[in-house]
Amino acid sequence: MRIAVPRETHPGENRVPVTPETAKKLVRLGAEVVIEAGLGEGTGYSDSEYQEVGASISADREALFTQADVLLRLRKPSLEEVALMPEGCIHVSYLDPFNERELIEALRAKGVTSISMEMIPRTTRSQKMDALSSQANLAGYMTVMLGAMHLPRILPMMMTPAGTLKPAKVFVIGAGVAGLQAIATAKRLGARVTAFDTRAVVAEQVHSLGATFLEIDLGETGQTKDGYAKALTDEQIAMQREAQKAVIAESDIVITTAQVFGRKPPVLVTQDMLEGMTPGSVVVDMAAETGGNVEGSVPNEVVTVNGVTIVGLGNLPNYVCKDASQMYASNLFNLVEDSWDKEGNSFVIDFEHDILPGCIITHGGEVTNATIKQFYEGGQ
Repeated sequence: MRIAVPRETHPGENRVPVTPETAKKLVRLGAEVVIEAGLGEGTGYSDSEYQEVGASISADREALFTQADVLLRLRKPSLEEVALMPEGCIHVSYLDPFNERELIEALRAKGVTSISMEMIPRTTRSQKMDALSSQANLAGYMTVMLGAMHLPRILPMMMTPAGTLKPAKVFVIGAGVAGLQAIATAKRLGARVTAFDTRAVVAEQVHSLGATFLEIDLGETGQTKDGYAKALTDEQIAMQREAQKAVIAESDIVITTAQVFGRKPPVLVTQDMLEGMTPGSVVVDMAAETGGNVEGSVPNEVVTVNGVTIVGLGNLPNYVCKDASQMYASNLFNLVEDSWDKEGNSFVIDFEHDILPGCIITHGGEVTNATIKQFYEGGQ
């Protein structure tokens, strides 16, 4: 089975879906692995490193698509790339299926089996394939690094002959994978950390990291069966904003990580909250690219509003692209290996499998994913 790995063309993207280490493992499975020339340049991997482990190098990008049995990617394909794929080809990448209906329709019409890495079920067995979590971990780490870089003071307490410097106060909104990593990183750097999440069940995890959990009674909240926070009502969002206002005003760094899967993120830090913050304070909006948690944040930019720096930079895992590539490539390999037929040397699509049906979006000319199919049929 021919596994092709084309270069990522998104501006500034340095991550790769397959590292030399995972290419070696794919070859050992019995796959023919073809890498586009220059794939790993942004991450520091040379073509020769891929060749040394048994992969071949191709400079013919179009042939990579037209001759592939499996395409392993990071970002979603363009419509032009879909047109090049042979019927029956398996394409694995992020797809953003809730918001990319035209793309999903193109994949369906072409007869491509498309697998969305966002839709990997959140079960114990699938943790090693969970790319959302692996990349969110690194994104959470980077929110603290960016916050610290833009803050005109240090994070830890420091006692010196010239006086004592108090620890910075960091407030993290959202204690999912990214939020918990942000909490842990800020604590390691010596900050005083407070966190909030609509899911009271995560309070114990916040406390275990040495942070304070902000208690806000929002009434009925909770999480989905996959562990995502449920969307709040407008009334609940207003209650959350009011309760957080005083904490935000006292914070040196505010980090927002609140996203509801498949929907626009809620606005949690409003203009009046920013006005209450001390000049020089920093707000890092991890959701800026998808709509933003912070009023005034600009996707992929750092702006200053009334003396408060708002960091809206996106693609945070790309700042640590080598580690991000290693983790994503491992997620991809684990997914492939789990459904690999060693006798036939092929990736087997099995709808009786406990993981695949949840992340396959199109197959055999149909949209097969129950969640996405229902979402489309609902006229969303």
